Amino acid sequence: MRKEDVDHSLYLVTDSTPAILGDKDICAVVEAALRGGVTCVQYRDKTSDTGALVATARRLHAITQRHDVPLLINDRIDVALAIGCEGVHIGQDDLDLSSARKLLGPDAIIGVTVSNAEETDVACKGGADYLGIGTVFATPTKENTKSIIGVDGLQQILLQIADEPIKTVCIGGINASNASRVMWQSEAPGGKGKALDGVAVVSAIMAAPDPEEASWDLLRLVRSPPAFARAAVTAEQQARSPEDLLALVPEVVRAVDAKKPLSHNMTNLVVQNFAANVALSVGASPIMANYGEEARDLAMLGGALVLNMGTVTPKGLENYLKALRAYNEAGRPVVFDPVGAGATAVRRAATKTILGSGYIDVLKGNQSEILSCIPGGAEVQQRGVDSSAPGNDADRQKLGSAIRELAVRRRNVVVMTGKTDYITAGRAVFTVDNGHAYLGMVTGTGCCLGTTVSAMVAAYPDDKLAAVVAGLLLYSIAAEVAAEREDVKGPGTFVPAFIDELFNLRKATAKGDLGWLERARLGVLP
Repeated sequence: MRKEDVDHSLYLVTDSTPAILGDKDICAVVEAALRGGVTCVQYRDKTSDTGALVATARRLHAITQRHDVPLLINDRIDVALAIGCEGVHIGQDDLDLSSARKLLGPDAIIGVTVSNAEETDVACKGGADYLGIGTVFATPTKENTKSIIGVDGLQQILLQIADEPIKTVCIGGINASNASRVMWQSEAPGGKGKALDGVAVVSAIMAAPDPEEASWDLLRLVRSPPAFARAAVTAEQQARSPEDLLALVPEVVRAVDAKKPLSHNMTNLVVQNFAANVALSVGASPIMANYGEEARDLAMLGGALVLNMGTVTPKGLENYLKALRAYNEAGRPVVFDPVGAGATAVRRAATKTILGSGYIDVLKGNQSEILSCIPGGAEVQQRGVDSSAPGNDADRQKLGSAIRELAVRRRNVVVMTGKTDYITAGRAVFTVDNGHAYLGMVTGTGCCLGTTVSAMVAAYPDDKLAAVVAGLLLYSIAAEVAAEREDVKGPGTFVPAFIDELFNLRKATAKGDLGWLERARLGVLP
């Protein structure tokens, strides 16, 4: 087999430890995996002596040859030479690439593990045939992990090698719950960067009760986009003008009024009642359910999930992740509000965990919260959940560039709230200059905006950018109208009036009265 023809789609890395392999025969597991569609095999055994390694490697090579799949040996050049297999995989602590090439010759397949820009550059210049990029997620099969790079780090390396003719697989915690998402999300849209050629898996196959079935399922996931990708914001949708988006607002609001979509809120106790009333006022059907085990059933009801990080606890985070997986599997929208993300190390870590554990359709927060979500970016410290507004046009442009890049990386809609709200899906950055100061004087108004947005994307999932803009305009204009009422004397009387006006504007729109939209101040950053 020519190394140029190797299919890296489903790359199996073996593990002979009892904790993973159990009492199964490694050769039987590998053969079953090959029947299930594994396209490349790496034999990894860090503990056996050389004689045992060579004996097992020979048995494995006979099996892989029958399936016309290459066998690579982890680290041990001598074992690869002894059995005449197709190549090796070397880590950063193994024999250097140049020496391995001299020993194995130009036709051998040599892969290299990389986890940062420097290692990637050395491997590419040294002539590696493929890169094993990781560790992406935490995994029990590798104890000496230098760092967990996440999907963000994976994307960065793929961008770095955009013009390199080198194959890539990612490794580390890859399984049926994330394989499809990682393949899809790691590829930056718009032709930037480089797509993964496949995923490398260990325990997802080696520890599976049925390795053949597990392999078949994983290969299907690798070669198919995830359910939520069907409703990704398109380039055509991003290219619209503010006027085009404004024209869609009535359609979005009417969709919520007609469908009464479920708004599943996982939020803190402080705002649950307020958020539920806001959801009802905009036309949604709220449920405040923080128990992750319910999420699978709720996700099948056609609504959207709000993950509001107002209260961070280990158990709460566990429930968030269960719900996130359930809504991702159902292909239903998820709105994430990383409340106070820049305030403490605990919140920064929780935010990173949530963003790395699933796909977020809409990321909504204030300036400090959103900047804290930028991979390797500013760890902006906050007082509580306060946020400062950009001071001048230069600041606005910098913020616009930052959230645009974040949206490109995440392949989602990013909303940064403040005196001016910023919305982008990675191309144009739209601005909303509506709202009222009373919104900043009442606890939970930011959280309730997430609830409103969830109703819009649930009812209008095929155009999430238009849905988010509609939600922001309805919410902020209702605040303006409420604040102008004679019965409103301050924040206390503002809240019930605000709920009234959300209801009134929604009902007016359903009847064809669009006068409130004349207030809309929707623009775009130059």
